[in-house]
Amino acid sequence: MGLLENKVAIVTGAGSGIGEASAHRFAAEGAAVVAVDIRAGKAAEVAEAITEAGGHAISLGANVSEADDVAAMVDETVKRLGGLDVLFSNAGTIRLGTAVELSIEDWDLVMAVNVRSVFLGAKFAVPAMRERGGGSIINTASISGLHGDGGAVVYAASKAAVINLTRAMSTDHAAEGIRVNAICPGTIETPPVKRMMQDEAALQINLAAHSLGRLGQPEEIAAAAVWLASDESSFVTGEHLVVDGGLHSRSPLGRLADPRPKNMR
Repeated sequence: MGLLENKVAIVTGAGSGIGEASAHRFAAEGAAVVAVDIRAGKAAEVAEAITEAGGHAISLGANVSEADDVAAMVDETVKRLGGLDVLFSNAGTIRLGTAVELSIEDWDLVMAVNVRSVFLGAKFAVPAMRERGGGSIINTASISGLHGDGGAVVYAASKAAVINLTRAMSTDHAAEGIRVNAICPGTIETPPVKRMMQDEAALQINLAAHSLGRLGQPEEIAAAAVWLASDESSFVTGEHLVVDGGLHSRSPLGRLADPRPKNMR
């Protein structure tokens, strides 16, 4: 029996990277998975692959920074799968730049996708979880939320907000049997990171910054998410689980190497 047997789980940002790996892992552990992505076709591909592998999954297209989309996401999940036990609010984006360089439009976009979506997810998921007697909400933060990263001012700010939002929501909903936790990944080989690491110098700096001498894989974050979603972590709430290959502990200034080529800084 899998760790998530008979549970219904929504995974946002499921079209690639951490979300895709987590959707597959959740299904392998017995969950009925709702793969959600703003790219509806990508979400559908993930759900189809899960189904072909013998799992249970459906897909939905949604912009998780829009209230109507998130409300519909939860309503459709309950309608089609009978309830909701797990929400993995994983969708996110990044824009690089200092406070001077960054456009106001990019600030607003990152805050909407990375923070507003977490608020909206909980706003509409919690009532559905109450009907099931509890549940687990997991939010993707970042080690960037624990310290500032040079050249990524809005990303760092957004992930710090996710961590504190997680703490606050865990207090608000503990009595309802709803646990709320965050994961703080280090540098994970998702499609955007792979593009950034095409600069060989940036790649070598980032590899050297990790105690384990490598970047993380999406499946390693998925494993942490499964644990937080499952009853194995039943006494854990309000926490930010660092999964960073030793990057946080190795960096005395608490800074990631700026992945941008020098001519982009």
